[in-house]
Amino acid sequence: MKKYSLIFFLIMFLIGTDTFLISPLLPTLTDLYDIPANISGWMVSAYALGYALFALISGPISDGKDRKKVMLYGFVAFAISTFLCGFATNFTLMITFRFLAGVSASFVTPQVWASIPIVSPKDMIVKTMGYASAGLAVSQLVGVPIGSYLAAVSWKMPFFVISVASLLVGLVVYLLLPSLNLESQKAENTTFVHIYGQILKNKKALAYLIAYFIFQTGNFCVMTFIGSWFTRDFSLGLSSVGTAMIAIGTGNLIGTLFGNKLISRWGIPKSLFMGLVTLMFVYLIIPFSNSFLLADIGLTIVFLVNGFIFPLFMTTLQSTTTTARSTISSLSNAAMYAGTTVGGIVGGILFTKFSGFFGIAYFTVITYLIVLVIYKMSGIFKQVSMASGGKGNE
Repeated sequence: MKKYSLIFFLIMFLIGTDTFLISPLLPTLTDLYDIPANISGWMVSAYALGYALFALISGPISDGKDRKKVMLYGFVAFAISTFLCGFATNFTLMITFRFLAGVSASFVTPQVWASIPIVSPKDMIVKTMGYASAGLAVSQLVGVPIGSYLAAVSWKMPFFVISVASLLVGLVVYLLLPSLNLESQKAENTTFVHIYGQILKNKKALAYLIAYFIFQTGNFCVMTFIGSWFTRDFSLGLSSVGTAMIAIGTGNLIGTLFGNKLISRWGIPKSLFMGLVTLMFVYLIIPFSNSFLLADIGLTIVFLVNGFIFPLFMTTLQSTTTTARSTISSLSNAAMYAGTTVGGIVGGILFTKFSGFFGIAYFTVITYLIVLVIYKMSGIFKQVSMASGGKGNE
């Protein structure tokens, strides 16, 4: 089982790192391509756009097929498109290759989340989800530094290194991961329309997807404006904000890596309930922080709990179906990007209309309260009294 956990960790780490890789390259590429700074962000957005658009398609295409093959094809395409970014001689080519990298990634990560319930024993699913989540958490923490260090050699180097690393991990997947077509007989005759029809009829899946979208709306409302809050209210410079974000990211990583021990003890329902309640409590008091240190400690606790709670969302979503797991994974990614968009828009309004972090923090408390209500209505918390050992995983 450990080898599968490591494989999934590496896949999510590489996909996540590629997402953040280009950020430190923006000033260099802006000068190289002689473009206005206000459109340089498209080199980051193109990747996210390609991922978000094709996430809605990649899931139904993948369901009913050997997930290992889909993962490998997507990984090879990801490696090639990332490699080509190193040869992008103009802005248009870079946008195109970044878009294709995002499209390719949208065929890889859903297979990770969908494969974990297949290769993992029932009592190890959450733990394996945690390792995959840790790959994303680590990439968020070190993605920008990796890009910066490699770019010191050449702006092309980050793309070449990630591309080669992806091919190597792809080889590991080919050699060590078993065939993942265990569900193909159940889903081999399904069509795109049929799979989405099944999802639309699955009330629990829809409820959990809505809850995940609302959760990420509150989550990214906070994430987007942490730096702005630190700069405006505590007069931090860019380097100090970067250091603060490393501390916050470390909290997220710790929660992701070690939260499974608590989940094993409490079970999924109680862990989800306690995680959301803890987040709401901390958000209620964070705006009263009268120093940067207190604010940073509070947010580090928040993201530690976030790291603990994220695998629970993915596990509950995957539990709603056995024949459309890639589609569920893809829809959860789409819900996350939608939440990112809405959270950024709402957060901008709240940050300017309310003093300090009160508007954003209390809006997030409301979103998490709604998530709790949705999960309560689904009946999941009726299992809390049974959630001892691994019983809550059922």
